[in-house]
Amino acid sequence: MFDFLDFTFLDALDIILVAVLLYYVYKLLKGTVAINIFIGIALIVIIWKITEALQMEMLSGLLGALLGLGAIAVLIVFQPEVRKFLLMLGSTNFTNKRSFLKQLRFLKTEIHTTMNVEAIIKACESMATTKTGALIVLERTHNLDFVKPTGDKMNCEINKPILESIFYKNSPLHDGAMIIKENFIIATRIILPLSNKSLPSRFGLRHRAAIGITEKTDALSLVVSEETGKISYIKDGEFVLFKNTNELIEMIRYDLN
Repeated sequence: MFDFLDFTFLDALDIILVAVLLYYVYKLLKGTVAINIFIGIALIVIIWKITEALQMEMLSGLLGALLGLGAIAVLIVFQPEVRKFLLMLGSTNFTNKRSFLKQLRFLKTEIHTTMNVEAIIKACESMATTKTGALIVLERTHNLDFVKPTGDKMNCEINKPILESIFYKNSPLHDGAMIIKENFIIATRIILPLSNKSLPSRFGLRHRAAIGITEKTDALSLVVSEETGKISYIKDGEFVLFKNTNELIEMIRYDLN
């Protein structure tokens, strides 16, 4: 019945490879504002292919021209990411399989973390009782190198006393955000991009910064309010509600993995 279709093994392989590529790009951009751009481009490509198949020459030609300009726009918007990726390829030793796979670790769809989430939340609970302000960012697939130079680099394994001592009001490191990756504090006193979202007056700069970094990346943020002592959990630029700290621990573990 479908003899008129000239469909070969290479065609199937082509479709599979494109699907895998789109899947990994989606996983890479998921949780950031860039995902909206990706979805918009994908929709235009689908409509373009449909109009080509229907031989709607004027509309398909217009969409093709728009995609040509879109490619230039994507290169401009994602210039830092494209540059970093090309530098990675240029500096990778392809003869060393382990090194090459390590360079491509951002393509993993899951992060099996060893992060001590319980210690982080216990520290937040303790700081909440004393109304000690804190802003903790948990790094996931997206690299946060673009904000790390604004603060002080560290390489310290996390535990409750260290977290509390860093955010202690008289500590020189308490101001700004802390970035945690896997089970290590990798930076403190970080200045984060602020969100332009309209927020109630009870939320200050810590909350606005926590929302800002989760809008631009897939990172997770925890905020301890200095005014109310409440703990806030922020993901994808939105506050995530939780009943108690045990539920919060489970939610974070799930989001990290």
